[in-house]
Amino acid sequence: MVDLKVVHLNSYENNGGAGRAASRLVRALQAEGLDASLWVNYSFESAPSPHNFSKGLVPRLFTAIKIILERILTKTRIKSIKTPFSIPFFGKDISTHLALQAADIIHLHWVNHAFLRPKDLAKLQRLNKPIVWTFHDSNAFTGGCHVRYACTHFEQACGNCPIVKQPGPHDLSHHIWKAKKQAYTGLELQVIAPSEWMAQSAKKSALFAKSPIHTIPNTLNTQVFAPSDKVLAREKLGLPANAFLILSGFMPSANDKHKGADLLVDALGIFGQNNEAELVVFGNRAAGDLPDFKFKTTFLGTITEEEKLALCYAAADVFVTPSIEDNLPNTVLESLACGTPVVAFTTGGIPDMVVHQQNGYLAKGASPVELAKGLAWVKNHADKGALSKSARQTVLTTFSETVVAQQHIQFYQSILHSRA
Repeated sequence: MVDLKVVHLNSYENNGGAGRAASRLVRALQAEGLDASLWVNYSFESAPSPHNFSKGLVPRLFTAIKIILERILTKTRIKSIKTPFSIPFFGKDISTHLALQAADIIHLHWVNHAFLRPKDLAKLQRLNKPIVWTFHDSNAFTGGCHVRYACTHFEQACGNCPIVKQPGPHDLSHHIWKAKKQAYTGLELQVIAPSEWMAQSAKKSALFAKSPIHTIPNTLNTQVFAPSDKVLAREKLGLPANAFLILSGFMPSANDKHKGADLLVDALGIFGQNNEAELVVFGNRAAGDLPDFKFKTTFLGTITEEEKLALCYAAADVFVTPSIEDNLPNTVLESLACGTPVVAFTTGGIPDMVVHQQNGYLAKGASPVELAKGLAWVKNHADKGALSKSARQTVLTTFSETVVAQQHIQFYQSILHSRA
């Protein structure tokens, strides 16, 4: 038993990449004997966690309205491009909540969508407690965007933003950036970056250039996400027994730039169905929202059960993610843990997980030709068993629950020791 109480905060419960990463971390910490809990602003679960700041029908409805309204208002202030952007119109003061007052450490995750505005974060200073913040995307140090692409404005002071409708030196992004700068002053912040790419990005930012940045990856349950019989997995999912199955675990629209749907469409066209290959997709959109892959495709729909998700990875010959900017995507970890090699672009934190031509293939640039080469490399690999073992071992060595939980516990203890 670790004599330490840590309260984790995230906007949603088990929803989105950050929500799943936070939930998995808390379970891993609890398994190591730490008193850890995850408190959320809103839950989509039919049986929501009791650790919820919007408990009860009326508070839940009120929070949902604020989330929806904030997203609508945000759309009126930004250009019609598919780049995630948050304007903190609404928030919640949780500084007087008993759970936070009883905590030794407060651990932030993804706190957008009408949860913690900069001024709400600033109020946490009253608690005089160390605050850890895991950066699941770039929003904490930008003027609103979650995905930066090639923009470097955050390295100085945001402004002249290419996303807002009225860009200029003192535009909306600059005002949001200034509010964050003011809020962070006085907070005892310790930053965790799940990937080396995110760590370097935070170090380049004007807001966190002088802050300590620690790299600790996300984790997952390697008992659930584990290799299983491919033939049986395909039979259970109703997938063809002999085809080369390409799995992809996203479902944005074809216009969602950073997810790279258009690049996957082109790569599949180059790879060709004459390889006796089929695409299998799971995600959170309806089948009618699928991009026009021009490739034989099976849509499995939304999958919330981790056991069924693991079955999907086990059934596939390769997992492909065409994202052109991503931190440490859960889907890549999940696939590798199930022994399924990954083909992806050399971007973000993906190289922290995928070792080129050892457990997958890292395609250069944002080239569909390179992505197609990766698919062909996996298909033609002479020793697929060795490829699968390497994928699994990568996760067991670096990303397993015990490994990642212990890294967090040691980090928490070092923070408290430095304050003693």
